[in-house]
Parts: sequence; structure tokens; C-alpha cells
Amino acid sequence: MTLKARITEDMKTAMKAKDAGRLGAIRLLLAAIKQKEVDERVELDDAAVTAVIEKLTKQRKDSVSQYEAAGRQDLADAEKAEIAILAAYLPEKMSSAETAAAVAAAVAETGAKGQADMGKLMAVLKPRLAGKADMGEVSKLVKSALAG
Repeated sequence: MTLKARITEDMKTAMKAKDAGRLGAIRLLLAAIKQKEVDERVELDDAAVTAVIEKLTKQRKDSVSQYEAAGRQDLADAEKAEIAILAAYLPEKMSSAETAAAVAAAVAETGAKGQADMGKLMAVLKPRLAGKADMGEVSKLVKSALAG
């Protein structure tokens, strides 16, 4: 079962259970997926759906910090609930050690030597680690691996 099909099935389950919060979050996710498909005129695969989920999660995290700064804990809590629902569709995150090992393997595989090879190295790592690791953390690891 594809990720998109699983999300659609979960929407039907939420409808039957009359779970308004979960249903709303899943509908927003499906709308974002559909919008991306219409914009690009393609059927999204699991990796592209994961990218959409990560984007929505990042938006929610930004909103939470802004709501908390403004003293609107009720709105921040609603966003955190949506983050939890979206997180269920993301692959399990890699540990720091696993991420570092993946970076080291990619450095060895590509023969990257200095900062000039960072783009080449990130191009290899991004499809492998998308959704599984924080790409900001991966970027830091790549910089330190190429510096030393």
C-alpha cells in the first residue's frame, strides 16, 4: 500500500470515528498532496509525499514557536496535535550515529575531498536520507567531514 493510499484510508477511518481534529489534519495533508500533483502534473510517489509531509510539519513547528511567543498556548497546542498526526506518516528518524555512518559511507563512495565537493556529496545523500534524518544536521556532518 502506498503512503498516499494509507493516508486516504486513515481519512475514511477518521470520518467514521467522527474524529474532527485528525480528520482536519489529514484533509489538509491530502489537499497539499493534491495541489503538488496538480502543479507538477504527476502522481506523487512515497518520497515526494514524505517531502510534502515534512514541509507541512516544518510549517507547523514555525507556527508553534510564533504562537508561544505571542502567548497563545491554545493555538500552539492545536498545531502540536497536527504535528503528531503528520509525524505518524514519516519514516522513523535515524540516530546521530547512523546519520554519521551514512555520511562517512557517502564520502568514501564519492571520493569527496574538500568543500568544493559538498554539492556532489549532498546530491548523493539527499535521496538516501530524505525523511529519515534532519538535513540540517546532515549538512553540518558533511561540512565537518570535508573540513577534516
